[in-house]
Amino acid sequence: MITSLCVLLTMSCPVPAVAATTLAADTIRLEVGAKQVNGRVYAPHAARVRVRVGGVDSPITAEWTNELTLGDSGGRPVMRWVTTGTRQAPTGGTMNWEIRQTYDAVTLAPYGYHSTSSLGSVIQLTLNGTRVRGTKRVPGDSTIQPVDVTLDRAGFVASASDLLPAAVGFKEGLVIVAPFWGPAMTKSEMRIFSVIGKTPIKVEGADLVPWKVEERRQADGKLLATWYLLDTSPYMVYGEVPLPNGQTQIMSEVAIPMSTTK
Repeated sequence: MITSLCVLLTMSCPVPAVAATTLAADTIRLEVGAKQVNGRVYAPHAARVRVRVGGVDSPITAEWTNELTLGDSGGRPVMRWVTTGTRQAPTGGTMNWEIRQTYDAVTLAPYGYHSTSSLGSVIQLTLNGTRVRGTKRVPGDSTIQPVDVTLDRAGFVASASDLLPAAVGFKEGLVIVAPFWGPAMTKSEMRIFSVIGKTPIKVEGADLVPWKVEERRQADGKLLATWYLLDTSPYMVYGEVPLPNGQTQIMSEVAIPMSTTK
């Protein structure tokens, strides 16, 4: 699972109102709760992500670990993700952060989002369909602000967008269209995932053959990320995200031992 730059900085990404991209014939259109989504593909596991900008030999700019455990909440099977990491702070030095998220273990519907950072930001949200409620505090502010937003449509979590393709199932040529949401967003945005096919790649010295998946924003067709995904741990093994300055943010992910056993 990936934690995007936009979420870490608690800023929303711009969503221009532009005409939609042309879709392939083999297209699945999903909403949160769709029966085509089967999150059971995700078993408890832990993984470490390293981020570089420019190339695979560039210095590491951020690192985090993801750990997934499965449980029950009010009779519903749930995923509990804990993501803990460090990155370069905007003003220099290093910032630490943690994000705890709860999803429906089958549909990937988000139920809870709680993030903290050493810069002082705190976001604690509860989601129920289109309703998002909770509190937030931005860095440098001592005031806690209430959050009560009703989205136009329920969305999957944007910072974990790479989870959806494996939960739907990989098939060369498949196109998935679905709504996504992030903590700084007041409405969901539609995204398009195109399964290109299996592609050999070397990740931190290991030769792998994951599925290559391109993620685009439907509004303008902009490429948001290229993912290399498996249906077993660590699931996302490599990712590339185009940055506004023309550079590319590169993420590599490898499995590590879990810190808990459930």
